[in-house]
Amino acid sequence: MSLRTRLALVFVAATLVPLGATLWLASILLDQSLRIRPSNQLTTLAESLEKTGREYYRQACDQLRADARAGRLQPVSPDTPALKPLVDEFKASGETERFARDGARLIYLTPENVWEEPLPLNLTQLAEQIATARLTASRDLRRGFFSAWWLLAALIWLFALGLVWWVATRFTRPIVNLTAAMRALAAGNFRIRVDHDQTGEIGLATDAFNQTASELERNRDRLVYLTQLASWQILARKMAHEVKNSLTPIRLTVEEMVARHDDPNTDDRRLFLTQAAGIVTDEIESLERRIRAFSEFSSEPPVCPEPLDLPALVEERIAFLGAAHPEVRYVVETAENTPSALADEDLVKGILVNLLENAAEAAGEGGQILTKVAAVQAPDGASRVAIEVHDSGPGLSDLARKSLFQPTISFKQRGMGLGLSIARKSALLSGGDILLIAGELGGAGFRVILPTLERTT
Repeated sequence: MSLRTRLALVFVAATLVPLGATLWLASILLDQSLRIRPSNQLTTLAESLEKTGREYYRQACDQLRADARAGRLQPVSPDTPALKPLVDEFKASGETERFARDGARLIYLTPENVWEEPLPLNLTQLAEQIATARLTASRDLRRGFFSAWWLLAALIWLFALGLVWWVATRFTRPIVNLTAAMRALAAGNFRIRVDHDQTGEIGLATDAFNQTASELERNRDRLVYLTQLASWQILARKMAHEVKNSLTPIRLTVEEMVARHDDPNTDDRRLFLTQAAGIVTDEIESLERRIRAFSEFSSEPPVCPEPLDLPALVEERIAFLGAAHPEVRYVVETAENTPSALADEDLVKGILVNLLENAAEAAGEGGQILTKVAAVQAPDGASRVAIEVHDSGPGLSDLARKSLFQPTISFKQRGMGLGLSIARKSALLSGGDILLIAGELGGAGFRVILPTLERTT
């Protein structure tokens, strides 16, 4: 759940309970106030009608009394079922006269007689209507007032909720951006920066992040540069060591040649000079070989990819190298429908020469080398073509497997540690790679993966 949603939920939880209590208490107080003093036009009209009805009833009573005393009305029998209860109650009260209403009739009672006269206006019905109007007015007033009150409260609360949501969005957006930038920095993107216009704690945190990212980028660049320098320093120390190893016997041999310059024994001097010349020649050739290896490792030849028939190229390299290793038996296996590779021919030849030479030296006299060419499928599902070289040698140690392709590390007596590094570099330049695999003849196994012509086109 995002921080913005949490802030909104906190606002809802923190405001609903006190808001509900406030509305409940305010509603009770308003209801009591409205019951005590209803004030609207309908209530005022009801009060006026009530006064008018009372005045009309008084005048009607006066008129009935005057008509009865003047003899303009005849008395009615007091023994009728409708009047008898009223007459008995009047006599028992001891009053001198009484007026009563029975629906639309006005009744005048004296101890001697009873008179009645119809009323043009039904006062009972009018009283009921006035009471109903007053109750309706009060109820409508409360209903309308409470509806408006609750609606206003709901609108104010919703506006406050929207304001909180907007503030939470502005508050959390820099945090979301900062979190995303941290994930990118953790993934290795040291160039990530967060733009902001904040001035508070969030702004300080963003500035600290940008400063940290800049510092990490500078440290990374320095580390890469120092690592490169360290690699070249290692190469330089090894080169100096190898050159020194070759120059020492040359110096000693030359010094011995100078010391024996005046040797009277001509035959011994001639034999020594011949041996000394051989030593110097061998050491010079060793120096040339070392310098050539370093030169090949540091050079960046142009890559010219072209369609290659790998089975034919493998057969050609084996025929070329087989004469130098007649004691080794070569076996070539080629799968059907092997696709053509698209790579630089010189680079591929160099890779094959290196792998086949290493395999021949490892296999030794009476050994065997198995070379396989077949189509393979890359992890991304693309079609590739592979060359595998297996030898029957002793195999590779755990230490050799861990540092096999690192330059300046060699596990051969006369090796420079650059052959496999140069070979893998050539494979990478060709769009492929070299992998160490399980050997099928008991020794080491290598797989050269190259792009196919069909994949590129």
